[in-house]
Amino acid sequence: YSPDSSSGRLGLLEMRSLDMPPHRQMSMVQMLLIRTLVSWFWEKPYEHQLVRWGTQLYDKHLLPHFCLQDMNEVVADLQAAGYPFQLQWLDPFFEFRFPRYGTVQIRDIHLEVRMAIEPWHVLGEEMSSTGTARFVDSSLERVQVKITGLNDARYILLCNGCKVPLVATGTKGTYVAGIRYRAWQPPSALHPTIGIDAPLVFDLVDSWKNQVIGGCTYHVSHPGGRSYDAFPVNALEAESRRINRFRETDYTPGTIEYRPVRNRLTAFNENSIDPDNSISYRTLVENPEFPYTLDLRWAEK
Repeated sequence: YSPDSSSGRLGLLEMRSLDMPPHRQMSMVQMLLIRTLVSWFWEKPYEHQLVRWGTQLYDKHLLPHFCLQDMNEVVADLQAAGYPFQLQWLDPFFEFRFPRYGTVQIRDIHLEVRMAIEPWHVLGEEMSSTGTARFVDSSLERVQVKITGLNDARYILLCNGCKVPLVATGTKGTYVAGIRYRAWQPPSALHPTIGIDAPLVFDLVDSWKNQVIGGCTYHVSHPGGRSYDAFPVNALEAESRRINRFRETDYTPGTIEYRPVRNRLTAFNENSIDPDNSISYRTLVENPEFPYTLDLRWAEK
């Protein structure tokens, strides 16, 4: 409610925590979910004690895997209350909000990289050419890494030379983790002296053989420096833009040495393993407040 103008005195109700859908069909499903929840709580109010999630809201619940897990529980509760809401109705929302950047198959191990949620902080007021503005720190981004078919006693996943803290999902061989990184370095940002972490170089290490068996690279922007001036016209063009930013790393016999960004990692193939050239990586100090997230800003530059 803003008494400054007639439009501000309309008494509008805004759902500020909901993302605006791109078209009316998704908006109808979103409104159907809200009306179903209101109807359910009208008939049976929520009387349990509220849960204090703390930093889990900025750690676990920002990953698409656990968001889908939560919505699955909500839909199950609605169906138990007599409302035939279906989880598959929300599939477009998850693909729209958490687009898949790329996948790679390494032997029997499947690696998927998806976009995750990263809250952006509103900064203080600054002077601009048009007056006073409050910039948003959009330099940070987050991705989710989901890996299936993994033997955690043997294989280690690295990102830019740092060990990724994979967390079990309850399904055998399936693990997820979030990776927060500095994607850009704008002048108006928190900690402007911290450098850019992109591109993200993922390496899957066989700790028993002391070698890298596969990997991929995710580029924040087009690796060739190409910039797009318009939005994609359809889903196929959007998918092609994501593919151009995701590269599978081919580790074939005959590749003597592989050096990713900043020479943080040196790996040898099966025919040229040198015991004196072991694979080195860094294990960052685990933050007990954010056990699901690897923050590359803490990595030693």
